[in-house]
Amino acid sequence: MLKTTSLGRNSGLIVSRLCLGTMNFGEPGRGHQGDWTLGIDDARPLLKAAIEKGLFYFDCADIYGIGASETVVGALLRELLPRDQYVLATKISMPMGRNPNQGGLSRKHVIEGVDACLRRLGVDYVDKLVIHRHPQGIAGHETTPIEETLEALHDLVKAGKVTYLGASSMFAWQFAELQLTARMNGWTPFVSMQNHYNLVYREEEREMLPYCEKTGVAVTPWSPLARGILAGAYQGGFSGGSTARSQGRDRQRTESLYQGEAVFDIAARVMETADKYGKTPAQIALAWLLSKPAVTAPIVGVSRVEQLDQLIAATEITLEPADVAYLEELYRPVHNLLSIGSS
Repeated sequence: MLKTTSLGRNSGLIVSRLCLGTMNFGEPGRGHQGDWTLGIDDARPLLKAAIEKGLFYFDCADIYGIGASETVVGALLRELLPRDQYVLATKISMPMGRNPNQGGLSRKHVIEGVDACLRRLGVDYVDKLVIHRHPQGIAGHETTPIEETLEALHDLVKAGKVTYLGASSMFAWQFAELQLTARMNGWTPFVSMQNHYNLVYREEEREMLPYCEKTGVAVTPWSPLARGILAGAYQGGFSGGSTARSQGRDRQRTESLYQGEAVFDIAARVMETADKYGKTPAQIALAWLLSKPAVTAPIVGVSRVEQLDQLIAATEITLEPADVAYLEELYRPVHNLLSIGSS
């Protein structure tokens, strides 16, 4: 059974040690991940297995399937569990239509966007609302005042539509500014940071992770397996994709995220270490991430129950210090993806 943990030092919320990402649930063919999306009947056994194994923390976003993921996830959770037995997070800010007010983090879109999320999910509130990027980190919305966003988020908390706030993928100075501005004005601060962190992208170790660890903010990394690279989905290079996701439209996105020279050499060491421990590469990559003190609950994505079983088992793996050093040795600094407008 999967263990639980507190969502950082600044909240009383208890979550499972892993969070199930739901980007691949929705309506096949709809949205940017449409060619590897699971419909409701294929998603049901995955959520059911997660719940049975003690995973009750679920991460969604309005942009996943352009709303379809929230519709599927909400329907399944209402079918499988009482509302007080799961923790549900969703995200807003990405454009949901062509009108400029259908995205961003203006007061208008924050309020309208959350109301739309609640309708699709079929719930009265979400346990955590995550801003998908910094208010000024979304194309076309660079002038949005952070005070406007923060006060609107605070009002949603006070209205009972949102219980906690989280943030995702921004520079550490931007996150610190948001936190300080919220506290100075008596508004609700963020309790978690959902950032990009794994063995082949470790730029967050410079500033964001130390900041979060020092201030008690929970870290819930996305892409802990580097979109399949660390699970062996690509054999030796991007041309070696072996899954629907790695062979489809998503491959270009993966290439844009992982530009380091040692990406596949590090992945090879993960495979080597997996053989040593008698585990899968995905288990070793996740065990490495969980060994980091700042990390609370990585967000994992699965398409089969056996993958879920393996990742849950990975939470019990303890890597020897020498193996951790071996896995980390080849990493060299790369461009912080946020600096080139991507993440």
